[in-house]
Parts: sequence; C-alpha cells; structure tokens
Amino acid sequence: MIKHHNVRNVKFAGDSLVLTIDGEEREFELNKISPLLLRASEHERNTFEISPSGYGIHWPLLDEDISIDGLLGVSHVPEWQRKSA
Repeated sequence: MIKHHNVRNVKFAGDSLVLTIDGEEREFELNKISPLLLRASEHERNTFEISPSGYGIHWPLLDEDISIDGLLGVSHVPEWQRKSA
C-alpha cells in the first residue's frame, strides 16, 4: 500500500478543522472546506475514519469525505498531460 500522508490528531477548534499532516499541524476553516462539517454536531464531527493510506478522512455519520491532497491544494495531473506540457 502506498502511504500518501501521515494524518494524526484530528480535532475541531470552533469552526476549524485542526490536524497534523506529515508532522505539521494545519488548520482549515470549515466554511471553506465543508459546510456539512460546519453544521454537524460534536458527535458527528468526532466520528471519523482516517484512511490507512493517509489519502483522506471519512465521516460515516455524515457520508462526508475530504482528501488530504485537496486540503493541501495538491493537484494531480495525469502522466499523459505532463508529457505534453
């Protein structure tokens, strides 16, 4: 299995998602990344699963998924497009 990111310490501080990605603590405003999480209850927010590969976080009670690359603004370009650029 390819390990995309090391994701730890997922928590909420007010209207922000705070987590450690690859050893660095990051904070993201919920109104910019997930209106669903912004409106969620504490129980819904705190019921999540980090993918084993570190690709993303899933909130099963909300059916919400957030990719770590998406949070970081990482864009993936297919190899065929990279060669023609």
